[in-house]
Amino acid sequence: MKFDIQSQLENEVVILYPLQEEDFEALYIVASDPKIWEQHPNKNRWKKEVFKTFFDGAIQSKGAFKIVEKDSGNIIGSTRFYDFNEQENSIFIGYTFYAVEYWGKGINKSVKALMLDYIFQFVSKVNFHIGADNIRSQIAIGRIGATKTGEQEVTYFGENPKLNFVYEIVRKDFYTIKTLI
Repeated sequence: MKFDIQSQLENEVVILYPLQEEDFEALYIVASDPKIWEQHPNKNRWKKEVFKTFFDGAIQSKGAFKIVEKDSGNIIGSTRFYDFNEQENSIFIGYTFYAVEYWGKGINKSVKALMLDYIFQFVSKVNFHIGADNIRSQIAIGRIGATKTGEQEVTYFGENPKLNFVYEIVRKDFYTIKTLI
């Protein structure tokens, strides 16, 4: 089935705009805070040259978004769809980060609910790679109803492989847990 993994998505809290080359500087301002990357597999992603590799991978994925808070118009992070698997009818959501000042404010739940609601029109399963040491993200993904299904070495674009946990949500379960998100 053909579908667009980079459609503009919007709810009452955020707008996800397809990531563009010209978004680099504005998004780097958000990403330049080392606290964002403390538990991430690549702890140096706050450095401009390291973030540039991440950003280039995001652009090449053709599934990446900049996240804009509706009320303020501020760019507050990025996320993406990636690795669509037609045989398994699945896709990944990940590479997500938010400005620290937006942590704990329900932004992640809002973004994930928006993305899941959209993508479950086309796939039956969504997976997430979460760094093995990224406890904060493991807790957050569990709060939206994802369950851990395995472990996998993941080679991020232009980076060395790192151990990640794999989480998943299936369509039928999403509609059951959607009220919790």
